Amino acid sequence: MRLLVGARISLRPVAAEDGEEFVALARDSVSMHRGLIFAPTEAAEFGEYLAKFDGVNAVGFVVRVNATRQLAGLVNINQIEREVPDPRGSLGYGGFAATSGHGYVAEAVRLAVPYAFEELGLTRLDAYIQPANAPSRRVVEDAGFRPVASDRQIIRVSGESREHERWTLTIGNGGS
Repeated sequence: MRLLVGARISLRPVAAEDGEEFVALARDSVSMHRGLIFAPTEAAEFGEYLAKFDGVNAVGFVVRVNATRQLAGLVNINQIEREVPDPRGSLGYGGFAATSGHGYVAEAVRLAVPYAFEELGLTRLDAYIQPANAPSRRVVEDAGFRPVASDRQIIRVSGESREHERWTLTIGNGGS
């Protein structure tokens, strides 16, 4: 994986050296995340989080503000399936309270989409959004994702089952 550089932020593969800062910011953001995403708030959880990004089945990035190098969020592509007629993955993302409201995560998602299609060779990227999560919906809408009206799923987040809508982006409908 390589560094992805945008106008205001950069995506870099998540690494062990991010652990202390990441965990502290996730702890400070618990009320903002309020069951919307899982972000590790303990060192052991961060180790488990980091271990799932093998570069084959899942890739994970941290979002850093170019001007300050401050950690602003996370973007990952999970459940990568390459051995199917329609290679796909599932997009995950989130920000931290300290840098919330600046559009950093939205810019990060827009950087991750071409990476998913061009570097990973995917033809479809899905994002699962809780229906009441308007900020998350705006992030995927701005990146070109479209809702799949007939596809709602129950996904466990932080131990609780929650309904999610599937949003999708494919090569040809806004993807690379």
